[in-house]
Amino acid sequence: MTAAAWNVVVLAAGRGPDDPMAKAYRVTHKCLVEVGGEKMLARVVRTLDAHPAVKSIGVVIETRELLVEALGPLAGKVSFLSPQESAARSALAAVKGDPQFPWLITTGDHPLLTTDMLDYFFTEAAGYDADLSAGLASAETILARFPEAKRTFLKFGRDRVSGCNLFALTSDRALAALAFWHDLEKNRKKPWRLIGAFGPVALLRFATGMLTLESAFALASRRLRLTARPVLMPFAEAAVDVDKPEDKELAEKILAERRALPA
Repeated sequence: MTAAAWNVVVLAAGRGPDDPMAKAYRVTHKCLVEVGGEKMLARVVRTLDAHPAVKSIGVVIETRELLVEALGPLAGKVSFLSPQESAARSALAAVKGDPQFPWLITTGDHPLLTTDMLDYFFTEAAGYDADLSAGLASAETILARFPEAKRTFLKFGRDRVSGCNLFALTSDRALAALAFWHDLEKNRKKPWRLIGAFGPVALLRFATGMLTLESAFALASRRLRLTARPVLMPFAEAAVDVDKPEDKELAEKILAERRALPA
């Protein structure tokens, strides 16, 4: 579906000046932190805008003024979307406001996003008979590239994965997942509670190492009455979001390496 017209929601609302990144770099909002000499939200939007399969971009952020401050001239290429009570509700409001599929949901702290990553994700998401696809990177992929990385992996049987902040919605059935996400969001860093939301059998299988990645998505599909699939990204950088100063240092190192490559 790389030739299809994807609508994109970029979730960029934050915690304002109380965000650890905003405090660390003395800015009023996390999205204003510069990564490699460019505000990280601008990096994300510029990459999306340059992709031929992207039809529209909406950015969820607190105010229009902040959007302009973060994006400069790029602000004219996006729609301003007011944040709702959670990231999930913000995404749901955006999609319901323009129910033309497919949709990509991503975040404003993903400055290493590339055209190649989007190509791969769009193609894989379109290749599945799925209503919802989630981008993940395996521990093997991440650690092969960053052997000293300190990452929290979700473990499903023998599979260990990390999220890539890439979600594809290809039918209105996926809206149920956004509503469910809202209820789970407070537990997104607590695997036991996330799995427990799918029932005691799922929790027991997870606890005993019997819940594989494939079976976890099959379980989610049944629970939400849709078809959900993982997209395993071959790019370790796809799992790098900038939540803390060491993430910024890693991202800038990667960007410097990219600039050093021959054209």
